[in-house]
Amino acid sequence: MSARNKPYECGLDAAVDVIGGKWKVLLLWALAERPHRFGELRRGLPKITEKVLTQQLRELEADGIVHRETFPQVPPRVEYSLTEAGRSLNEALAPLGAWGTAHMSHLEATYDQRHPG
Repeated sequence: MSARNKPYECGLDAAVDVIGGKWKVLLLWALAERPHRFGELRRGLPKITEKVLTQQLRELEADGIVHRETFPQVPPRVEYSLTEAGRSLNEALAPLGAWGTAHMSHLEATYDQRHPG
């Protein structure tokens, strides 16, 4: 369970806790293709800071969604990949992504109304 001390109210509560935040879903999407090194993920999400990327990857790893593998070579190489739970979470998110694609134009048109300031 992510940094929470109380049980979840429902399955959706648990899922949202795991994917909450701006970057986690984008990291899941990137890792669905293949394992990535830290620098690849950083370049693929140019607006994320190294600190936030590290934090998000650690949280996903702690939740059992991402696997971190360190290869014993010089210089050290670290790759991140999805676990089985991460792959199944991506499958569960696919319909949500399809909904977002279908409604993106409307959502973009009303963005300023929904996010004042």
